[in-house]
Amino acid sequence: MTMASEFRQASRPEEPALSVRQVLTLERVLAGEPEVVAGAGGLDRAVRWVHVAEAADVGVMLSGGEMVLTTGVLLAGDEAKQTAYIQSLHRAEAAAVVLGLGRAFPAPPEVMRRAAERCGLPLVVLHRPFPFAELTEEVQSRLVRQKFAAVSLSETVRTGLTALITSGAPLQRLLDEVAQHSGCPVVLTNLAHRVLATAGERSAVDDVLRDWERIARQAGGSEGDGWVRAELGGRGERWGRLLLCGYRGDTATGRLLADRAAEALVLHRMLGGASGRTWEEQSAHGLLTDLASGTVPARHLLPRARAAGLPVNRRTFVPLVVPGTEPARLDRVLRTLGLTGLVAELADGTTALLLSLARDQDAEALTARLAARLRTPEHPDAVIAAADPRTCWDDVPAGLREARHVADAVAGAALGPPPVVRLRDVHLRGLIRLLRDDPQVQSFAERELDGLLRGGERELLDVLRTYLATGRNKSRTALLHHVSRPALYRRLEAIQARLGIDLDDFEQAASVHIALLAHDAQQD
Repeated sequence: MTMASEFRQASRPEEPALSVRQVLTLERVLAGEPEVVAGAGGLDRAVRWVHVAEAADVGVMLSGGEMVLTTGVLLAGDEAKQTAYIQSLHRAEAAAVVLGLGRAFPAPPEVMRRAAERCGLPLVVLHRPFPFAELTEEVQSRLVRQKFAAVSLSETVRTGLTALITSGAPLQRLLDEVAQHSGCPVVLTNLAHRVLATAGERSAVDDVLRDWERIARQAGGSEGDGWVRAELGGRGERWGRLLLCGYRGDTATGRLLADRAAEALVLHRMLGGASGRTWEEQSAHGLLTDLASGTVPARHLLPRARAAGLPVNRRTFVPLVVPGTEPARLDRVLRTLGLTGLVAELADGTTALLLSLARDQDAEALTARLAARLRTPEHPDAVIAAADPRTCWDDVPAGLREARHVADAVAGAALGPPPVVRLRDVHLRGLIRLLRDDPQVQSFAERELDGLLRGGERELLDVLRTYLATGRNKSRTALLHHVSRPALYRRLEAIQARLGIDLDDFEQAASVHIALLAHDAQQD
């Protein structure tokens, strides 16, 4: 599968390699007393092979990345050949040249040193006699072992990620697997550099996200210092990027890891993932879920929110919950109104929205405008459960929990709630919703309503619910149930007889009302 690598910027595939600096630290090489006499700035070049060559036009035999070993026998006494030799290596993109001092050159040749310095080609001289065959054998065996290890790692990663995909694992599980193999933070972004998901040690990820604006600008440029990227896309189109941030291994292995991960992510996206949500939706869902649950301190989530594109500096945050509205529809309305926020469906099926407004914007007016847009002939009962605006990010989790509580409190309302409902609007119903799981409250509700519950009198329960919700307004109740006043009176008498109460008595009516609210909350 090559969809992910379709957009790789590298002009040729990377293979496992040692750097010139690493080769010079090998025990066998140290025995030759190596000295770098030119091109020290290129010591981190990759050595992909070792080649012994004496001819001045050696470059035609090279393909790039070779460390060339020579005694200079054919170059001695001819400065033009010496210069041509270095220039030929430079044009062939050799990694370095190692000159064994001896009969041909008892000391480092100045002409070759100057030419190498001009080209930036590392020139190393060996002060003690050294069998080139030993160096060749040592480097080649290490490269072969590295290549075998790279192939083995590639298959291990590919097999592990494929198994996760076929088992229906979520995106986060795949990224966690990549982070485990890479040992560094892993970041998934869209083309606008917005962070969609991360994996790795939390503190290291936070360090990356804290400076994400600068890192994002560099992400589209050249790689280096352990930053490895792979483009995500297929069928001629790009739609994301995977970054290994601060990978400590060699570049070739890092790119291999990134490519294997990118291939798996492309396949995961094409198959729709385990949840059926887009990566953008999964990103918002994860962030809002973590905020609402309070399991992760809000300050630790701030870098994630900023990297996800949510404005967080000097902003007013408005936590909202919109029951019965799909995230995609709410997102479209947000764009129509020019509002910025995160939208996601939470575990209980409700849609949460965290608006980020400028300090001079009117939060209540904008929330009302949003509610008005959501209420259409197709959705006449759309309602927004709103928490009070927050100016401090640390207060956002409490705001989301407040909005969820308000949404829960209005879920079973007998009469349609207004377009925007706040905590001050839910009164007794909100309190009962908080207490609905208390065994004593459950026992109270069963005891008070036993006469109707035991007989399965659903119609009488509905009449009682409406009668109490309208403030015991008989005319309004009869109208809502499409019955005459006399018929309503007969139903009310039946209710009082079965419950053994007098609904004209305020205390008894209030007791039954509380019991009915508790019963409805438990049923919901």
